[in-house]
Amino acid sequence: MNEYRTAPAEARRIACIGAGVIGGGWVAHFLARGYEVTAWDPASDAETALRALVDAAWPALTRLGLADGASRDNLTVAATLQEAVRHAEFVQESVPEDLELKRDVLARIDAATPAGVVVSSSTSGYGMTEMQQRCATPERLVVGHPFNPPYLVPLVEVVGGERTEQRAVAWAAEFFEVAGKQVITMDREVPGFIANRLQEAIWREALHMVAEGEATVEQIDTSITQGPGLRWPLLGPCLTFHLAGGQGGMAHMLDHFGPSLKSPWTRLEAPDLTDELRDQMVAGCESAAQGRSIEDLVAARDQGIIAVMEAMNEVRGSQR
Repeated sequence: MNEYRTAPAEARRIACIGAGVIGGGWVAHFLARGYEVTAWDPASDAETALRALVDAAWPALTRLGLADGASRDNLTVAATLQEAVRHAEFVQESVPEDLELKRDVLARIDAATPAGVVVSSSTSGYGMTEMQQRCATPERLVVGHPFNPPYLVPLVEVVGGERTEQRAVAWAAEFFEVAGKQVITMDREVPGFIANRLQEAIWREALHMVAEGEATVEQIDTSITQGPGLRWPLLGPCLTFHLAGGQGGMAHMLDHFGPSLKSPWTRLEAPDLTDELRDQMVAGCESAAQGRSIEDLVAARDQGIIAVMEAMNEVRGSQR
């Protein structure tokens, strides 16, 4: 690719391909940041579901603060993929996590998107190297991995594939920062990226503990929300353990607690997902929900995330 169509800070027209939970979350985020968004999804009820998702997210986004010009009226739902990307200055793909589907859709996006426009994928675990194989201009394709809900959680992990230009990675990283995201630009491809790998480790151990009758779903969730989860927004796991070493910091922590790494505290291999374990997890979550609907839980989650973010901003502001 010789040149990019527009600078990251000047891009205003966004195409979102795939409008499910993640794709719809991206749509809501971009609308709240003042962009013009054209979306496409093959589902027959895609427009109705997408507009309902945006409407549900809008109060939370309004509380966080809308950008100048932000409006739900800036959303257009296209009839075809080609129409959606025709005038795009940035494309975010969020189709279901199926490698063949990703390869097919990204190739179609690449063929229809104007030259000089970066294309990003919301994949949760696939590397861009394996997804860009059928694209005519793979050098402009990057991974832009968000965290759910994309309209609230700031993190996005950006990384290219073997055939991606580094300039495309840099362009995407700058664009996401302008769009209000906290960006990690990864140095190399890693299956599952960074955050998903850490999240997956906890998830696998949680499944083991339920399968072995060692803990309930509610106990596991409480152990995080009322335990280490309270520290992680401030410091993350590494600095949390650094403080665990007292005045000696991480060095003392490793010297003192290092031998416990050999203790059988975790089982990182995933357990067999038997019907019994599946049913236990489903029943545990239904019990923990205490009759609240998915919509109620989403609204409570969003308000909670905002409260944490506001508190964190206040703490950071007092430290300046």
